[in-house]
Amino acid sequence: MMPTAAFGPGGDARPPWARALVTGGAGFLGSHLCTRLLDAGVETDCVDDLSTGRAEKVAHLAGRPGFRFLERDIAEPGCSEALTGPYDLVLHFAGPASPTAPSDRAVRILDAASLGTRAALSVAGRDGARFLLASSPPADPRAGDADPVGAHSACAEAVRFSEALVAAHAGAHGSNAGIVRLFTGYGPGMRTDGGNAPGVFIEQALAGRPVVVAGDGSRTHTLCYVDDMVDGVLLVAAGRSVRPVDIGGDEEPTVGEIARRVIDLVGSDSPLAFVDGRDEPPRGARPVTGFAREIFGWLPGVGWRDGLERTVVAFRGPDDPLPTVVSGRTAQRWE
Repeated sequence: MMPTAAFGPGGDARPPWARALVTGGAGFLGSHLCTRLLDAGVETDCVDDLSTGRAEKVAHLAGRPGFRFLERDIAEPGCSEALTGPYDLVLHFAGPASPTAPSDRAVRILDAASLGTRAALSVAGRDGARFLLASSPPADPRAGDADPVGAHSACAEAVRFSEALVAAHAGAHGSNAGIVRLFTGYGPGMRTDGGNAPGVFIEQALAGRPVVVAGDGSRTHTLCYVDDMVDGVLLVAAGRSVRPVDIGGDEEPTVGEIARRVIDLVGSDSPLAFVDGRDEPPRGARPVTGFAREIFGWLPGVGWRDGLERTVVAFRGPDDPLPTVVSGRTAQRWE
C-alpha cells in the first residue's frame, strides 16, 4: 500500500500512530526511533532489558510527555501483560543485531527471536497494531551459518525463525505484520565495542591508538546513516507490506577509505595497522533496495563521508558544532 501523507524533514503531516511500542528501544537504532517518534507527537513505550542496550541512550527522553521506559525482557513470561497499550505500532527491535554476537548470548538471542517475537506479535494482535520486525541480512552459507550448530549459528537461526514466525502469523491470522532487513547502520550513539567498522575505527582514532584494518583495506562495506535508516523503517511501518524490505546504504567505500576518513576527521596521529584478514568472514549480502525505493519512496540522503563527519562530531562532544550537510532527501509520505 502506498504512503499518502507527507512526513519527514521539513514535513508538517503527523504519522498515522498515536502510541507506539519499541522493544530493544535502548539500543542504537531503537533509541533513535524512540526520539523520532516522540518528536513527531507519538507516545512511545520503550522496553529493554539492558543486556546490550544502554539506559543512557534514552536518558535524554526521560521526563518528556508521552515517553515511558520499562526495563523488562520481552521474552519473559508476563512482560506482554505489563504492556497495556493500546498501541497502533509495535516495532520489535529486541532481536539479534549481529551475526558475530558472542556465543555466551546464544540462548538470549534465540529466546528473543522466538519467545520475544511471539510476545510482541501478541501485543500487536491484541491492539490491532501494525507490527514490524527488525531482522538482519540473510545468512551466507559460505560462512558456515547454514549449520545449526556452527560457531555463529544462533544468530542465523534466530533470524530465519523470527522471519518465518512473522510470515506465518500474518498468513494464519491476517495480521498487519512486516519485516525490515537492516544492513550496516552507523551514526551518533553507535557502539564502538563490537569490533566492526566504522565504530571501532572511531574509538581507536579518538584514543590515539593504531586503527586496525583487516587485510589490505580493499574490502568494501555498505553504510547507511542512522537518520536515513530510521526514515526507511518508519516508511515501511506506515505501509502494509509483509514482504521483507531491505534498508541499507547504496555506497560501498572500502575499509581503508573509511579508516582514513575517520583519522582525518578526528585529527589523530593514529597510524593504519594492516593485519591478516584471512579469518574475516566472507563478504555479506548487499542490500537490494529497489522495493524500498519504488514502493515506499525511500532514498538514503546522507553520503558516507558526511555521515562519518556527523558521527565523529557527536562522539567528540556537544561543544563541537554539527556540520552542515546538504542531502538529497525528499519529503516522505506516510500511509
